[in-house]
Amino acid sequence: MKIRRSLSLAAAATAAALVLSACVAGEGSQTTQTEAQGAADSGWSKDTLNIDWATYSPLSIIIKEKGWLEETLDGVTVNWLQSAGSNKANEALRANAVDVGSTAGSAALLARANGSPIKTIALYSQPEWAALVAPAGSDITSVEDLRGKQVAATKGTDPYFFLLQALQEHGVGLDEITVENLQHADGRTALETDAVDAWSGLDPMMAVSELEAGSTLFYRNIDFNTYGFLNATEDFVTKHPDLAQVVVDAYEKARQYALENLDETAELLAEASGVSIEVAEKVIKERTNLDLALVPGDKQIAVLEVVGPIFVESGDVASHSDLDTALDELLDPSFAEKADPSTIAE
Repeated sequence: MKIRRSLSLAAAATAAALVLSACVAGEGSQTTQTEAQGAADSGWSKDTLNIDWATYSPLSIIIKEKGWLEETLDGVTVNWLQSAGSNKANEALRANAVDVGSTAGSAALLARANGSPIKTIALYSQPEWAALVAPAGSDITSVEDLRGKQVAATKGTDPYFFLLQALQEHGVGLDEITVENLQHADGRTALETDAVDAWSGLDPMMAVSELEAGSTLFYRNIDFNTYGFLNATEDFVTKHPDLAQVVVDAYEKARQYALENLDETAELLAEASGVSIEVAEKVIKERTNLDLALVPGDKQIAVLEVVGPIFVESGDVASHSDLDTALDELLDPSFAEKADPSTIAE
């Protein structure tokens, strides 16, 4: 498989994200004596909480917009950092730019298998957020048609692993296509400007392309979409379990709120991501299952056990031993098992 980094937009976006992450990490990477005293005065174990939000995690948007963490964590400064994709969330977690970050399940497993000390403390959705997309007027109608084509995908994210699974299922070799390693937004742009032949897309950008540019989802398979995983650094979980529990409580409150207020949830997604309400409603009402327990467990492991071996075959993980260890160590369901939305202030 040939993987090329291209398009100046991708480079610029990556540089900007790294600068922002570095700034946040510098502010919160060490606990000073003053910070420790501030935490003691507030009654919490830490006086800052660095957490991400993402357009692919509608619950994070609800929590951020409602200000629930700020209201509940009196004396704690809550810093929000937007993740443009699972790979960016993983970068922020590794750099300690965030204490809690949202990724796809596949991306969480990949990060853990490659030595990132993270724990999945809750689920935030079961989405159908990835599919293979062709531009309007394309003659690509099947996975087999991708032979000899250029396909945009963001390495380290669910759409990338969706692509790998689709290729494997249909007998298309990785070396038979060229993967353009682009961030999700750049992949959409490349698709719509005919810079690539296909895109392994991510909602809500995928829905925008479908509704506004006439792009077609030529291959869909919800079973190839891994769950939305809420991850925290091991250091945060170990040293600040009180804050970790509040975060998970807030996610449970947001889940219940979203189920009771689907229209408003779509409106919040539309506003946060800059998409139309029609696009947001398609994502929330047609492609996102929020009616699930937040506790990560055997069902998610079973999904990852299917995806995991592909990581080794593609060279994304060094060995099956690393993969097995990651599967054993990734999940920490204790916080989600105790989730209590009533602890969260309005």
